[in-house]
Amino acid sequence: MDAVLHIPAGERDLIRVFALDMPPEQARFLREPGALAQVLGIEEINLDQVEIFPITDLEELGLVGYLTEGCGLPAEQLTDDHERLTGLSGHVMLIRSRAFGGEETRLTPASQISLIGAYGEDQNQWAGTSLHSDSAKPYSASHLSPRASRSKARRIGASLFAVVMLLLLILLSTLVGWP
Repeated sequence: MDAVLHIPAGERDLIRVFALDMPPEQARFLREPGALAQVLGIEEINLDQVEIFPITDLEELGLVGYLTEGCGLPAEQLTDDHERLTGLSGHVMLIRSRAFGGEETRLTPASQISLIGAYGEDQNQWAGTSLHSDSAKPYSASHLSPRASRSKARRIGASLFAVVMLLLLILLSTLVGWP
């Protein structure tokens, strides 16, 4: 591949799909430390964010099914490349944006590696209405004065001490036979 792929700094939630036109032994070798970085023309890559596998491993699910169901990509994103993705054979490589550590990166992949597409992971929108009640405000709980806090702590401590002593007295009376 002659083109240089630019990965901007801070990129998030993208999965790039590459077709690997190479023998299975060479594709498996890419999982070794440093090998993938070398064929991509970069210094380092986080291999925990890279998947390399033969498409035959996906069986009936297929690559499109794996991308939608396994990786959480929206099916609408794959419609333009659906035929291309289903027509792939051999090994494929998926690289998540996190593989580059948020750094700006320029990939110059070897000729056996061709980019199929870059797809955005489905983002859940966890938005809700903001809370406007008085109890939702920070530091809105009632506060005890330091003297009242110490007094409350002493009462709790004294109660616990009395309960423990009562339990010990009951235990001692059963063991020794006190009336």
